[in-house]
Amino acid sequence: MERYAHEMETAVNAVREAARLTRAVQAEITPEVLEKKDKSPVTLADFGSQAIICRALGAAFPKDPVVGEEESSSLAQPENAAMLSRLVHAVGRVVPGAKAGDVCSWLDRGNAEGYSARFWTLDPIDGTKGFLRKEQYAISLALIVEGRIEVGVLGCPNLALDPGRPDERGALLVAVRGRGAQRLPLVGAGPAVPIRVSAEADPRLLRFCESVEKEHSSHGDAARIAERLDIDAEPVRLDSQAKYAVVARGEAEAYLRLPKSADYVEKIWDHAGGAIIVEEAGGVVTDVAGKPLDFTHGRCLTKNRGVVASNGALHDALIGAISALDIG
Repeated sequence: MERYAHEMETAVNAVREAARLTRAVQAEITPEVLEKKDKSPVTLADFGSQAIICRALGAAFPKDPVVGEEESSSLAQPENAAMLSRLVHAVGRVVPGAKAGDVCSWLDRGNAEGYSARFWTLDPIDGTKGFLRKEQYAISLALIVEGRIEVGVLGCPNLALDPGRPDERGALLVAVRGRGAQRLPLVGAGPAVPIRVSAEADPRLLRFCESVEKEHSSHGDAARIAERLDIDAEPVRLDSQAKYAVVARGEAEAYLRLPKSADYVEKIWDHAGGAIIVEEAGGVVTDVAGKPLDFTHGRCLTKNRGVVASNGALHDALIGAISALDIG
C-alpha cells in the first residue's frame, strides 16, 4: 500500500460527507437571512462539518489529535437549544441516527490544543462571508507529521471542477507529500487529474489572487507590489483557501496574504491544506520574508508573518518586492 493511502482515503471521504451538509445548509440561505445579518447558517455548517470530519478521523485514527476551530460548550447553553436541534438534524442527514451527545462528542474531538508528533488540522468552513454570499468557501483538512504537512485535502463546493467548464461546480484538490497534486470531482466518480502551477516567469504578466475582505489581507500593499512589478492584471478576489486551488491549477501565479497589523498571527488551519497542494503542484509557499511556514508552534504560525503562495518561478520577484516596500 502506498504511503498515507489510508489517511488520504479517509480524508477524501470525510470532506465529501461534510460537503453534503454544507451544501444543504448553504442552499437554504435566503435574502432575508443576509438582510438580518444572520450568521446562524455558517455556524450550523461549521459545527456540522467539523463533527462529521472528526467522527471519521476518530474511527480511522483514534490516537490522532485534531486541531480545529469549533467546540460544543456553547451548544449546552439553554438559549442555544434550537441550534443544537438543527445541528443534530443536519448531521443526521449524513450520519443517520446521530444523537446530540454523539454530535457534541465528535465536535469536541477537534479541540486539541496544539502541536504533537502527528495530528490533523481542520478548517470546517473557510471563507465565512463567501459561504453566506453563496460564493467561494472551502473545507480544508491536513495531516501534519513531525512538523511537516504530509496529506492535504481541499473541498471547494462552488469552484469549477474544470476552469474550462465553469458551470460544473464542485472540486476536490488532494496531495500527498512527494506524489504530486490532483483534482477530483467533489461529488460522484471521476478520475484523479494531475494539476500543475503556471509556468509564467515574467513578473509583468503575474496574476495574483487575494481575499475579498479587506480585513483579511492588505489590498493597499498588494497594489503597491503590483505597481513595483509593473503588473497590469487586476487581482482576482475570492474567499477562502480556494485561492490556493486557483494557484495550484495555474489560473493565477500567486496568492498574497499580507499582514494587516503588527500583532496578527495566522492560524494553521487557514493554510495547511492549501499549502501542500500548491507545493505538490510545483509551487512554493513561504511567509512574506521567504521563510517556510512553521507548523511546530501550536494552533498559530507564530514564527511567520503573512503568507505568499506562488508558482515558484515568480516567488523571488514577489519576496523581493515585499522586502523593498518594507511590507510585513
